[in-house]
Amino acid sequence: MAEANYEPRLKKHYSAVVVPKMLEQFGYKNSMQMPRIDKVVLNMGIGESTSDSKKARLAAADLSLIAGQKAVVTRAKKSIATFKVREDMPLGAKVTLRGTRMYDFLDRLVNIALPRVRDFRGLNPKSFDGRGNFAMGIKEHIVFPEIDYDKVDEIWGMDVIVCTTADTDDEARALLAAFNFPFPE
Repeated sequence: MAEANYEPRLKKHYSAVVVPKMLEQFGYKNSMQMPRIDKVVLNMGIGESTSDSKKARLAAADLSLIAGQKAVVTRAKKSIATFKVREDMPLGAKVTLRGTRMYDFLDRLVNIALPRVRDFRGLNPKSFDGRGNFAMGIKEHIVFPEIDYDKVDEIWGMDVIVCTTADTDDEARALLAAFNFPFPE
């Protein structure tokens, strides 16, 4: 990955396969109207971090391994006594991926991590927000190959949000399906 002219496999797939398929399916007048994946946001909310603040740092370290980019520890904006949360207390971790790292992560997500999920029956096609963005949850972060199962103390869930430039959910669903996201028929 240190090469200057490295281009991810999914980016090549986008220009060679996805663009012609979407131009034919939706009849765009030019390629600039084509929806594309803008960014991917990974988020881990660690509820137990209210009692042990080290857990948020451990989650950030695991998320950094998964993403290939340094994760940021998220902190509470307000104090909420019923949840035992104080202001500025670490609550989780997040990372935003764009460009090459985003395509590399999506490749690993679709081809390695999702097939490892237990009882996986495909992604929920209703998980779009109405503006072309897709959100999904993964119950166990250990499905990613970067995480060493033997060294993990706790298993955490994570959210994966795929932000696209599509205007409608149908365009976004067709775009992600062209990237081999496993939506049920």
